[in-house]
Amino acid sequence: MRPAPRPGILQIANYVAGDRTLPGVASPALLAANESPLGPSPRAVEAARAAASSVHLYPDADTCALNEAIAHHHGLDPSWIMCGTGSESLIEVLCRTFAGPGDEVLMPRFSFPMFSIFANAVGATVVTSAAPNFTADVDALIASVTERTRLVFIANPNNPTGTWVDRHAIARLVAGLPERVMLVLDSAYAEYLTDAAYDPGHQHVTAFPGRVVVLRTFSKLYALAGLRIGWLHADPETITLLRRARFIFPVTSPSQAAAVAALDDREHVRRSVEHNQRWRPWLASELTKAGIEVLPSGANFVLARFPGDGWKAAEAKLRARGVIVRAIPPLEGLRISVGLEADNRTVVEALSQ
Repeated sequence: MRPAPRPGILQIANYVAGDRTLPGVASPALLAANESPLGPSPRAVEAARAAASSVHLYPDADTCALNEAIAHHHGLDPSWIMCGTGSESLIEVLCRTFAGPGDEVLMPRFSFPMFSIFANAVGATVVTSAAPNFTADVDALIASVTERTRLVFIANPNNPTGTWVDRHAIARLVAGLPERVMLVLDSAYAEYLTDAAYDPGHQHVTAFPGRVVVLRTFSKLYALAGLRIGWLHADPETITLLRRARFIFPVTSPSQAAAVAALDDREHVRRSVEHNQRWRPWLASELTKAGIEVLPSGANFVLARFPGDGWKAAEAKLRARGVIVRAIPPLEGLRISVGLEADNRTVVEALSQ
């Protein structure tokens, strides 16, 4: 006999991170994790190094300087911001605070896996709504709400599909949900989507306090994935509740310093956005010309689909060329991060064959 796990734990498949190495390849092209090909701001790296000299001291538990920097950058109130160990820690604490056995956590089909992982971990029931054309359907989400629904998660743009819904759809979703249901908008890729029809959702947080939370991250555009920094925008009362269940010291001192410096380096941000604006459409266009189905993307990756088991042969061909991408078997596809020019061209050359 051994202690039994909590309900829901056995429903969680172990999350397997993307490969980082290839046999016989010294420096493979890492296009599996949606990391920034330009890397972090040199200012952020230097700030982290400087802060490392004081790692014998506990970090600021309330991340005050970082909250102020985020608020200044986005035009928000710092008392409405809470930081965490990447977005995944914030997803986890939202589930732990607002859901449990007997509750339902709702999300579109093909959603970011962390939503269902942490919902199952707290014993809640995961409910998925229809996602025609691999895109969230707001009306289907609203129709799927029951008396047991506590949280609704939607990533916009979505990972792993890259698809997104416009500001009008998000406004309709907010208006259509009961007041007792909390909507969590994961806008991790917001910086890459410059379409005027897109909205990360921050105005809904202030218009409907306690009902809407927006998640953001420093892992993608700011290229600080290895330092694990995420943040959320919520009303102070919600943040007070979340603080009861979160880590006491959620973000290390070097991470806090790096994030503040990264926000300040607007030139590096501009270059990173422009790189993605150039190469994501090019990658999608060239793969489409090769007869490959590519889903429309608002992020820093594309989802290329291959009928049946075709994705396996496509992945093998890329690995043979020293390129690691992320296989998404339920979508019969490969999620391919936008890389440097040479990497993008290698992808197209390999798959065009």
